[in-house]
Amino acid sequence: MNSILNHILATVTWTVNPVAFHIGSVEVRWYGILLAAGFLLAYYTLQRIFKTEHLSQKLLDKISFWTILWTIVGLRLGHFLFYEPKMFITNPLEIILPIHDGHFVGYQGLASHGGVIAIILFVIYYTWRHKINFLWLLDRLAIAVPIAAGLVRCGNLMNHEIVGKITDVPWAFDFTLGGFGIAGTFRHPAQIYEAIVYLTLFACLTIYYFKFAKGKVAAGRTSGITLTVIFIARFIIEFFKEVQVEAEVGHLLNNGQWLSIPAILLGLGLLIYSFVRTNYPTCPYPEEPAEEKADK
Repeated sequence: MNSILNHILATVTWTVNPVAFHIGSVEVRWYGILLAAGFLLAYYTLQRIFKTEHLSQKLLDKISFWTILWTIVGLRLGHFLFYEPKMFITNPLEIILPIHDGHFVGYQGLASHGGVIAIILFVIYYTWRHKINFLWLLDRLAIAVPIAAGLVRCGNLMNHEIVGKITDVPWAFDFTLGGFGIAGTFRHPAQIYEAIVYLTLFACLTIYYFKFAKGKVAAGRTSGITLTVIFIARFIIEFFKEVQVEAEVGHLLNNGQWLSIPAILLGLGLLIYSFVRTNYPTCPYPEEPAEEKADK
């Protein structure tokens, strides 16, 4: 019975079309839909957090808008900075406007490390500019970010990209639309591995915040957990992935793993700080009482 089950599972032939539908000549891909859904669900999570802490919708919208904008820019620039730096010299315009041979080819190069760096830089700037505690904001964003990260990896699955190495595990996938010799080989579904970690982390953090912490989070606690868990998982799962950049062939560690190490150290540092100092910062901008809103 087990051998029959293993044989069935070992024939996961992934034939999903990356394009969900067309609007005229424009392709709308599942990746873009899932990326947008991830941002939306992260926004709803932050909305619940802000309601719990009696913070205004206006503050939520402002922080959410700029966080998403900085994240998208960081994802895009991070890819070329870490994986294709020559593009900044040979074709910098294509980084901003990906048009090749007169056709819009989409933003197909996004790097998660760039997105994380952009979020941290945004939080540093925004909290300094508005006199908000840095770790208060970072901790709240850290609760919401994993849902977006998990759906992005689902988008990679739909795109037949960031695939794993060839394997004979029972759950191996044949990414039939993958390029560069990927089609016709059974591989680790590395995207699913990461998505499971990130979505599980999101569930755990939301349970922790709403059921146990109830809005009172030790400074650095959730951001430390998020950075540590995500990048330890990323570091380990990279060993199961196919090499993404030809220049990394034969290397002991790839770019993603090297970039994960400082993120892990930062996460551990924040976790230690959260237990040693144990302070509970709040936002200095509470929601206005209903009667004051009415007077205005």
